[in-house]
Amino acid sequence: MIGVILTIIKTLIMLGILVIIHEGGHFIVAKLCKVRVNEFSIGFGKQLWSKQKGETKYSIRLIPLGGYVSMEGEEEPSSEEGSFSKAGILKKFAIVSAGAIVNIIFGILVYFLLITFIYDIKIALSSTVNFLGILGESIKMLFTGGTTVEDLAGPVGIATIVSQTSGFTDFVYLLSVISLSLGITNLIPIPPLDGGKLLIYIIEWIKRKPLKENTSLKIQMAGFAFIIGLSIFVMYNDIVKLI
Repeated sequence: MIGVILTIIKTLIMLGILVIIHEGGHFIVAKLCKVRVNEFSIGFGKQLWSKQKGETKYSIRLIPLGGYVSMEGEEEPSSEEGSFSKAGILKKFAIVSAGAIVNIIFGILVYFLLITFIYDIKIALSSTVNFLGILGESIKMLFTGGTTVEDLAGPVGIATIVSQTSGFTDFVYLLSVISLSLGITNLIPIPPLDGGKLLIYIIEWIKRKPLKENTSLKIQMAGFAFIIGLSIFVMYNDIVKLI
């Protein structure tokens, strides 16, 4: 029982760190681009805690499996000062891609510092290059058929892996791997992932006008349905592996 509780705590800590890093990337770049952030939330669902500071509400919600940065004019056009919808294409790209980029940088930095701590900088540099090469090959295999969606892991799978970590070093290593994976996965051009949003902005930039609201909604709903279906499959597969 104690082992289960510790696993849950470690998993929540890991997910919390990754969410804060990811959403923090969106938040910081939005602020730098003078885009108004209405809410910075860790978690989804029922609000457990909140604090208003300036124009932004900071909140913690019940379901700790993600988070979001709600920007003025992000979901629908707004004429308010600091609206995301009024921002230029480069600012939109910077804000939307920031979460994934920060996750990737964080993952690389954590791994490098871990190896430096255990060995030394020489070894750390070469090990990090090899580490990135292995990760790149793994991602390539996902798209070329060398691996399948059955090899993906959701929250249940992550918790199972976390339960097998035996110390701080293992935990930090896993944190770096998942942060890198999360960052790269978020750049896949499927709505509602960040990469899907970037794809829509590219299409709008090429056409020199926004997509029709109905067309944009259909793309978003199709992508959302795909992600939900994939998430359910991955969670089912994780549970089956435990039985």
